Amino acid sequence: MQLFTPLTLRGVQLPNRTVLSPMCQYSAADGIANDWHVIHYGRFALGGFGLVMVEASAVTRAGRGTYGDVGIWNDVQASALARIAGMLRANGAVPGIQLNHAGRKSSALRPWEGRGSLDDAHARIGEGPWEIHAPSALPWSDGWIVPNAMTEAEIEDMIEAFAAAARRAIVAGFDVVEIHSAHGYLLSEFLSPSSNVRTDAYGGSRENRMRFPLAVIERVRAAMPDDKPLFVRISSIDGMPDGWNMDDSVAYAAAAKALGADVIDCSSGGFARYEAKRFPGYQIPYAERVKKEAGVASMAVGLITEAAMAEDIIASGKADLVAIAREALVDPNWPLRARKALGEDPTDFSKWPVQFENWLAGRARERR
Repeated sequence: MQLFTPLTLRGVQLPNRTVLSPMCQYSAADGIANDWHVIHYGRFALGGFGLVMVEASAVTRAGRGTYGDVGIWNDVQASALARIAGMLRANGAVPGIQLNHAGRKSSALRPWEGRGSLDDAHARIGEGPWEIHAPSALPWSDGWIVPNAMTEAEIEDMIEAFAAAARRAIVAGFDVVEIHSAHGYLLSEFLSPSSNVRTDAYGGSRENRMRFPLAVIERVRAAMPDDKPLFVRISSIDGMPDGWNMDDSVAYAAAAKALGADVIDCSSGGFARYEAKRFPGYQIPYAERVKKEAGVASMAVGLITEAAMAEDIIASGKADLVAIAREALVDPNWPLRARKALGEDPTDFSKWPVQFENWLAGRARERR
């Protein structure tokens, strides 16, 4: 079972190749993680994931997507996250965290409240809209808030905000830091010509559009210890006409590697008019191409639900890690169940939490 072989990245050894993909819970208060987050993430450590990634955590207050987003722009938030990092490590998983700024998708409703930007009606219940920023003054979609185009001074401040967040993450006990430059959030907005129409050094050519995200990668890498790995999430394609494409992603991944990124997390989309044709494993070719052409470790994600598919990804060298997202919400024990599906002795529960092992092994013997 290649899926369950260890992987060493810098000074961190992942016990296996399964990763809990970061998924926002929109359940924090003032950016502070709470008991919901402890319980939520704990399930995946007990379920056998090698790396558990905590959801996109805002590097500034204005960079929240919603009022419920987790934050890491101050030490109080980092202290709450430290509780989660320690809990994950104590239960066998490597703790990771994703850093993000939502850009023009900031100041939005929580998903279960609807879709779109906050407005003055929400201000009456204490959750009004706030000023948002992006590379250019273009809203994410019709009816969304028009962002302010960032000045060069604001860009420099944002680079440092990412670096400061990374430093807090390391102090909080996270072994892996991921920079979110995908899904139509701030960094991917700079990358895509559909959302970046600047005419200065941060717009125009691909080299210019990559300038700010690469500066973030460089500064975050410098803020981290040498023995801690850095991941970068990308939208391999943004799906927009004449938008960001795979050739761009290979170039960006190679540049990120040169600056010290260790793994490229290959997703796609996140722009308003992109409707992908989703099918099991539809994003695997993105991870495979990035790995082969950019010469950097990659992570596959996207409707990977079956153990056999995940095993093939690793065994055939298409990617180095497999991230499970919504399927993990259905089954937090997905890695432990995958072991059985791939041929592990059905009566062997030694990889399960010791508190479960006796009960489950006994039941398995009774059923033989």
